Formats: sequence, structure tokens, C-alpha cells
Amino acid sequence: MKILVVGSGGREHAVCWKLAQSEKVDKIYCAPGNAGIAGVAECVDIGAEDIDGICRFAVENKVDMAVIGPEVPLAMGITDALSEKGVRVFGPNKKCSQLEASKSFTKAFLARHNIPTAGYKEFTDKQELLDAVGIYGYPMVIKADGLAAGKGVVIAENEADAKKAVEEMMGARIFGDAGDKVVVEEYLTGVEASMLCFVDENSIVPMESAQDYKRVFDGDKGPNTGGMGSYSPSLVFTPELEKRIMDEILLPTLKGFQEDGLDFKGVLFVGLMLSADGPKVIEFNNRFGDPETQSVLMRLDSDLAEIFDAVIDNKLADIDIKWKKETAVCVVLASGGYPGSYEKGKVISGLADVDDGVEVFHAGTAFAEGSGAIVTSGGRVLGITALGATHDEARARAFANAKRISFEGMHYRNDIGTVNNTAK
Repeated sequence: MKILVVGSGGREHAVCWKLAQSEKVDKIYCAPGNAGIAGVAECVDIGAEDIDGICRFAVENKVDMAVIGPEVPLAMGITDALSEKGVRVFGPNKKCSQLEASKSFTKAFLARHNIPTAGYKEFTDKQELLDAVGIYGYPMVIKADGLAAGKGVVIAENEADAKKAVEEMMGARIFGDAGDKVVVEEYLTGVEASMLCFVDENSIVPMESAQDYKRVFDGDKGPNTGGMGSYSPSLVFTPELEKRIMDEILLPTLKGFQEDGLDFKGVLFVGLMLSADGPKVIEFNNRFGDPETQSVLMRLDSDLAEIFDAVIDNKLADIDIKWKKETAVCVVLASGGYPGSYEKGKVISGLADVDDGVEVFHAGTAFAEGSGAIVTSGGRVLGITALGATHDEARARAFANAKRISFEGMHYRNDIGTVNNTAK
């Protein structure tokens, strides 16, 4: 089987790495890929959002399956376009992709199907929103409705911060069209966690639990990022909690998909707040989370290509997905200045010095012209991911190996793998 993976981040590297272990897979392409992905797949110089180019390549190269990594091409309808060309696609269609592309779409879905979530109100008029700041008290959660690369959420601690966020989103339009509509939510307290689920039209099957870290600095301080690290399984999940999430959130979500005609096929990422009132949905994403995928796929003991096939064919219920008992921890090495402005092209050293069994998933890397050296090309650069027989062992291995790698301005959080308590 020939598989085309679309994307260029750490998530796509982890997916390609796992697919390369499958006996079903003869060839992996990745568009556009990165310097690390080039070690397990043939990178193709086509942008992830060049839907016409990707469709053309898939047809010309007789690709059997396309796996879509990032949210933007999904929201643009890449699944629909490839399907029309006869290519089997792992990833939801454009209609289903509104679950991530529009916060208001998701909040309305959750409310309609009585799925636990924070109270909310949506605004399209800046002055109306400015007049309403503090409607749920402080901290105040302010979200750009559309896609903003994981950075469109502001937790405003006071009125001044709230008004500044509104002016930036709806006035200065720092997130472009994504801020044309803004969703304001009740602030939830508790422990954040996430669950990735394989979904077809008949079934929803949760993967092993994970926890990620959104803020850039230790102690969950600083601005939101795309994710500074992750670990799996989550320290806060219990069998009782997992059953409650299945009964109160996952199964009602699947039923809601069916009732609303959302023929979802792919991965549903469920962002959760484990509050005193029980688990509540913070957000849905339509694809593997990054960097949760790096930790979760390290623990997958089944054939990923076989799972993708089952989802596409609506046969997810027919397969038994197995997981390793070890813990995985992923520490993200980021460029100095991220998630704000940062420099690219910094030479990375120490990549060959990591221990066997520790994977370095590349998120923002490229080959330097001329020298062929691997250099930084993004905000999140690498995800150092280690397995351990215990949580503490995996954490120690991840950090020990992270310390062997360096590039100018490199930054990482030192508290990845500790319980990420967001309560004030």
C-alpha cells in the first residue's frame, strides 16, 4: 500500500514513523514533510494547503490512502477533494471539520446534545463584546471562532486584559478572519486532560489518555502555544473517570454525529477539563493532537495502517487495538521567542546522541542549503519522546536526552510530566 501523509510537523513525523512499521505499507510519501520525516518517508515539495497539487500527486502516483495531519486543509475540504478522485482518505470531510474550524459550531453542537461544557456566548460586534466583558467574571475565556494555529484563546485575568484581547482579535484582527466572530466562555477550573479517539460512522474508540501543556513557561505561565510537551497515560485518569467520559461525553458525541448527519471518519481530539462537577469538553479537534500524538503513538502496539483502513471502511468495531504498558513522555524543544516572533535557520546539534528507543520527532526542521545540516524552521522544533517502565523513568529519559540536543535560543519547559493543574 502507498500512503500519502499531508503535513510537516511533529504529529506527521510520529504518524509516518508508526506507519513505516506496518507490513501493509510499501511506500510513504509526505507533503511537504521536514528534515526528520525524510528519514522514514519520501518528502514531496507540495504545501499541505495546496489541495489541487496534492490531488494531482495522489492520482499520478496511484496513492492508496491519504492521511491528513493539519486542521487547515481539512477545513478547506481536502478529504472531499481527494475522495472525488477515488483516493481513500483518513480524515473528516469539510462538513465535519467545522467541529474544529468554528468554536461556535462546536458549542452549539455540545449544547444541542446536552454534552457537558462551559457556558458561552458568541459575538460578531466588537463594541457589543467590549460592553459585555466580565459577563462570566474573571478570569475570562475569549476565543477567536476560527482556526488560529492553537493560539486563538486568551485567558484574561482582568477587565484591561479582556479589552486588550478583544481589540487585538476584532480590531487589529491578529488572527485574520478567525476573529470575525468571538466566543466568550465561563472559566472552568480543574485539571486539563485530553483524549484522542478513533471514530467511524458506527463507533468511537478512545486511545490511551494523554495530557499536554499549552502555556509556554513552567507552572503553566505565559501565552498559549501549540503545545510544549505531553505524556501518556494521564496521571489523573482512573477507570471510573474513563467510564464517565465514555458515558457522558463520547457516546453522546457519536450519537450527536449520527443525528446531525456528520459522517465523521478519522481522529476526534477531545480537550477536557476535569472539574469538581465532572468532566467537561473544552474543545474538539478533527485530527491527531500535537504533541499528544508523539506520546500516544509511542505506546501503540497495533498496526496503525490497519486501524486507518478499518476507520475508512466503517469496521472500527471489528478490530482490537492494543497498547504498550509503558509510559511515554514528550518534551518539546522550541525556538527562543516562540510563540511570538523567532528566528529560523539555527543549526541543531546532538541529534545523533540520543539513546536507542528514544525518538526525536521533528516539528520545525529543514535541511540547510549547501551544507545539508539540519536547522530550525519553526517555533516548535523537536519533540524528544521516551518510553519508560514507570512514569518517572520515562520522564527522566526524555529530559536526559533533551539536554544532549542544542540550538541557539533553544527553550523547553522543565515541568512536562507533572500534573498540569490549571485551577486558580
